[in-house]
Amino acid sequence: MTELVLYGNRESGHAYKVKLFLSLAGLAHRYVAVDLMTPRAQRPEDFRAVAKFGEVPVLLIDGRPHVQSDAILLHLSRMIGKFDGGGDPAVLEWHFWVANRINLAVPNLRFYRHFPTGGSAGAIDWLNARARFDLDRMNQELSERPFLAGDTVTTADISACGYLFWLDQAGLDIADWPAVGTWLDRIRALPGWAAPYDLQG
Repeated sequence: MTELVLYGNRESGHAYKVKLFLSLAGLAHRYVAVDLMTPRAQRPEDFRAVAKFGEVPVLLIDGRPHVQSDAILLHLSRMIGKFDGGGDPAVLEWHFWVANRINLAVPNLRFYRHFPTGGSAGAIDWLNARARFDLDRMNQELSERPFLAGDTVTTADISACGYLFWLDQAGLDIADWPAVGTWLDRIRALPGWAAPYDLQG
């Protein structure tokens, strides 16, 4: 039996999407919370030994570490044959779009608005405009089909939703993007779904 150990943090949408994949797929695993407020050099030795870039998530698969959330999702999908969209190249296209667009703007906007970081007004305005532009694009796409790459949920959806359950913490109202809201409701309805703080304690 494959042994899975996930290192994550309850505030990390990147860790959440890996935890969500494991939950949706029904894959038993051990979860290890990492305090990201602790300086990297002072984090637990077991984590530092496997965290190639010093970040969460890290997924150990039979002791071998895997890092970077989208790389982990794609590897897991190939490993168990789920959420791959039947090999549709659109799934991979969406992964790259999500990494460069929605998973850049929304997490950073949330970081500045939800946590006491003192971000500059210019940076916040830029991130807000970009997040809204990207959500407009997602809303257009999701008004045409139930999931990003077609009729079924894929790793692209799991990746894209990682931070969108925290839109309010980014100062954004999901009501402005009704098709995105309906898509998030579809994801909530999947067996095994749970909200970020529920999954990651």
